[in-house]
Amino acid sequence: MLQMKKEIIETHSRNTADGRKTCVADPRELRRYPIGAELIGANETHFRVWAPKATRVDVVREESAAKHARRTFHPLQREDDGYFSGSAEASAGDCYRFRVDNAEHFHPDPASRFQPDGPHGSSRIVDPTTFRWSDAEWPGRQLKGQIIYEMHVGTFTEEGTWRAAAEQLPELARIGITVIEVMPIADFPGNFGWGYDGVDLFAPTHLYGAPDDLRSFVNHAHSLGLCVILDVVYNHFGPDGNYVRAFSDHYFTAQYENDWGESINFDGLNSDPVREFFITNGRYWIEEFHFDGFRFDATQDVNDKSEEYIIGAVGRAARAAAGKRMLILIAENEPQEAKLVRPRSEGGDDLDGLLNDDFHHSAFVALTGRNEAYYTDYLGLPQEFVSAAKYGYLYQGQPYSWQESQRGTPTFGIPPETFVAFIENHDQISNNPRGERLRFQTSPGRYRAMTALLFLGPWTPMLFQGQEFGASSPFIFFTDVGDSDMREAIRKGRFQFLAQFPSMANEEIQRNLPSPSDPRVFASCKLNFSERTTNCELYDLYVDLIKLRREDSRFREQVPSQVDGAVLGPASFVLRFFAGENDERLLIVNFGKRQVLAPAPEPLLAPPLGFEWETMWTSESPCYGGPGAVPLATQEQWLLPAEAAVALRLVAEKAPRRTPKRRRP
Repeated sequence: MLQMKKEIIETHSRNTADGRKTCVADPRELRRYPIGAELIGANETHFRVWAPKATRVDVVREESAAKHARRTFHPLQREDDGYFSGSAEASAGDCYRFRVDNAEHFHPDPASRFQPDGPHGSSRIVDPTTFRWSDAEWPGRQLKGQIIYEMHVGTFTEEGTWRAAAEQLPELARIGITVIEVMPIADFPGNFGWGYDGVDLFAPTHLYGAPDDLRSFVNHAHSLGLCVILDVVYNHFGPDGNYVRAFSDHYFTAQYENDWGESINFDGLNSDPVREFFITNGRYWIEEFHFDGFRFDATQDVNDKSEEYIIGAVGRAARAAAGKRMLILIAENEPQEAKLVRPRSEGGDDLDGLLNDDFHHSAFVALTGRNEAYYTDYLGLPQEFVSAAKYGYLYQGQPYSWQESQRGTPTFGIPPETFVAFIENHDQISNNPRGERLRFQTSPGRYRAMTALLFLGPWTPMLFQGQEFGASSPFIFFTDVGDSDMREAIRKGRFQFLAQFPSMANEEIQRNLPSPSDPRVFASCKLNFSERTTNCELYDLYVDLIKLRREDSRFREQVPSQVDGAVLGPASFVLRFFAGENDERLLIVNFGKRQVLAPAPEPLLAPPLGFEWETMWTSESPCYGGPGAVPLATQEQWLLPAEAAVALRLVAEKAPRRTPKRRRP
């Protein structure tokens, strides 16, 4: 597609006898996208911006991003629908801004492709055709069978750049990671941040490198067999550096409440260009950066009553842009609306996956024993994990006391891989006073057992950066803002959020909570890859579990309706993975004390005639720091080791079953 555009550009301008250029086509026909700055000639750029509140818009071309750089002004032509467009002499690398109605202050392009000095600076013209991709044969992936790895580029390495992150990709591929989920990268103000307050949705943040550094990262990932999906925030714009109101007030609506800021106008007056903006954004990341899909942030605050929900519209446009390449589309949705992953023919939005907070919350309570705040409605009991394996969400319309309402919608008929399960992600780690990793809040045995459940269950597992080698670095909420009032407001807001946990609401803890704007907080979150060696037992645990999940004939299948489970005790349960030809598996999990099952009136424990169960993997192995394996099943009893998970397979019976003793009635 880019090559076709280049060929069109070459024929766009012809020189007349006196050296003047004559246009042989409408420049708008040469554009790939309806908004932003696009090269249409060797030294000619076409600009288009939606600015219905303006009577005049000029492109302010700047020789550089320097404050006192020489400027030239080029008026744009007003179109009938509130857009302004026109061409100007400008090349890739040139900087520009827009002047609205002869105002003294200029604004960056809402669809800027790069902000070299951040959101408050000038926009830069980018030529996407100069990068040489080598992934033409890359097919992408479907969600089933994947292992997701959430990454924050700024803290993933000491350097915090795309180039440094790319150097670690071979190791991630080696241990069996298949999908990298990159936290938001739309440019945001300051020197560090999570990325969820992005304001330039088309501009990959300058903090991590140039746009071609991002392209190189994705290209390298594909060469290693890794997908890269992007976390996108379509529920709000960040509060600092957002200039879209200078062009139109119709980007926002007061019709809906929003947890993060002003709601975006997807279904009100003049919402069509807003929808076009976001649908274009989805296409852009897929086409120009070859991303393999999206994780849609907080979709419960993407309010839209249109016939086609905007998230579904973005997803469908992205799939069309990808052509034959498969995409993975995952939604975060706090109220657990299963329609997001149902087909449009059934009133759904055609996405592939849903983050399963229910699984995390049950796991957290089982590991820590704490069920305060939003963990209130979870007990961490065996039945919760059995139900999660069979049905995905635990709450599908039942009463939910924490919110004093019903929670969730039915998930029947949705395949198990749809549900993305995790025991750590960026939010949940940071909702600890000091961003402490979960392994430090429980016993080693229970942590190993829960990790085994995460990777061997029928869902799609996801881990957070560094989790695989037991990173000691925390992950604390951090954001760099220059305004002191905003810094204080963010600090207070964060502390108020954490105060919902009674254990964090006391004055001493609140006084010692780290400040989100402290650069030392950001620096403390950077990974230390030497821990791959110092924590080798835990690293081996993750590597072996990933290998077992990917290579075993049953754990990798994720076949609907072929997993059943039963509670065995107060902290123990069994999952049975059924299959034909006696290729079945058991996963025994015990988060509690050593347990002898005698009697054992549970049919799921019984092997088929002529077979017996054999241990194929155990979290008790000394190579993971465990005390060593013990036989689970004998002809007399089952013995469940304390705080352990054990996987078993069927083998031919080594000795005939004992003849039952006859006893008189």
